[in-house]
Amino acid sequence: MKKFWLVKQEPTAYSWANFVADGKTAWTGVRNYTARNNLRAMRKGDAVLYYHSVTDKAVFGIAEVTREAYVDLTATEGDWSAVDLASEKTLKRPVTLEEIKANPKLKKMALLRLSRLSVQPVTSAEFQEILRLGR
Repeated sequence: MKKFWLVKQEPTAYSWANFVADGKTAWTGVRNYTARNNLRAMRKGDAVLYYHSVTDKAVFGIAEVTREAYVDLTATEGDWSAVDLASEKTLKRPVTLEEIKANPKLKKMALLRLSRLSVQPVTSAEFQEILRLGR
């Protein structure tokens, strides 16, 4: 069964525009245990919301998991994982953090409760609402 996720990235480090230009990327560098476990729970074909953190706080597009968790070769120590993602679709308009906070259908999103978690689950209903807002 398809699952839904949200990944966060600072646009100065790797923006949605960079991701679209590349077409695909290895999602490496995650060094939080909960986020790592979420990476490990991702399955090929799962849908992923791409969120800019720090500045331009908004969901900009949708990605897809193309390779399930494997050893993160950027880690110099510890047991860390990476997944491969492909950019799929740019939202017609970004869905801002303010819009997400103001929307009653999104009030329970992990994004609002676990603001520092870089890889987080999203419900199907939350995913569909973000898509609706981004039209």
